[in-house]
Amino acid sequence: MRLVLSAMCLAALTLTSCALGTGPAPGVVELTVTREFGGAEVGRQRPPRVRGAKTVMSLLMRNHRVTTHYGGGLVQAIDGHTGGASDGDRIEWFYYVNGVQAPRGAAETDVHPGDHIWWDLHDSSQTAKIPAVVGSFPEPFLNGIEGERLPVRVECAEVAGVSCQTVLARLRTSGVPAAVAGIGPGDEPETLRILVGPWTAVAGAPATEAIERGPRASGVYARFAPNGRTLTLLDARGQAVRVLSSGAGLVAATRYAKEDPVWVVSGVDTTGVSRAASAFDAATLHDHFALALEPSGGARPLPLASTAIRR
Repeated sequence: MRLVLSAMCLAALTLTSCALGTGPAPGVVELTVTREFGGAEVGRQRPPRVRGAKTVMSLLMRNHRVTTHYGGGLVQAIDGHTGGASDGDRIEWFYYVNGVQAPRGAAETDVHPGDHIWWDLHDSSQTAKIPAVVGSFPEPFLNGIEGERLPVRVECAEVAGVSCQTVLARLRTSGVPAAVAGIGPGDEPETLRILVGPWTAVAGAPATEAIERGPRASGVYARFAPNGRTLTLLDARGQAVRVLSSGAGLVAATRYAKEDPVWVVSGVDTTGVSRAASAFDAATLHDHFALALEPSGGARPLPLASTAIRR
């Protein structure tokens, strides 16, 4: 469910200083509440109530029935959907601001103009750390992280190639100015990078190497083989469900340590990269943690449901 808060901040206030408080509410702030890694919406549509909602927690409580624990610091239930543990699963509420897992509790995180706040109830038995997700696109590229808009650089295996130019055009259509360059070492701080190319071309950075090690390292429920020839899709417990080869692609986001998030628009070959680039838009990525593109042309939100492994 999306709640769009449409009042504007005072023109004199800067992006980083305006939050949801007693003054006018910022424009185009969105509140999304889902479960099962974005697979199902939670709650019902209603006009948002924003007055006095300065933090992520207060905004949530103004618009949903919320139960907390640990002295109000953690969310236990939203609109009756409660976390818990059973059969090896641990179901918990997590939230993301502009597609980035927040480093602090919701009561300590201010809402900035344009923020997309996404709460999701999901199984954290494999990992409680999913550092970045793609389903808030064009965030974090449009409004940044913690109220700070960062430079965006598209790094491509083939700068003049169709896939690179598709990603660049989708960003610019969304109002995001972006530079374009060949794939570099990634040592420029405070820059949001999007790596576009076959896995053999984009692998090697700490963030992309984490994807090869699985969701406990990257938060991405898929992993490329080190040689880039296969893409294995995982369920919420980290178990392999499907193994894709020629023509498979992936759109995912992760981050290494305290570095800025890195997105990958990649595939096992140029056809897979092309499919991933074609999926690089808000409608296709909407409310997905990551998205795999099959050789057949289908799209699979990640993680997958648990079934017998197929190739």
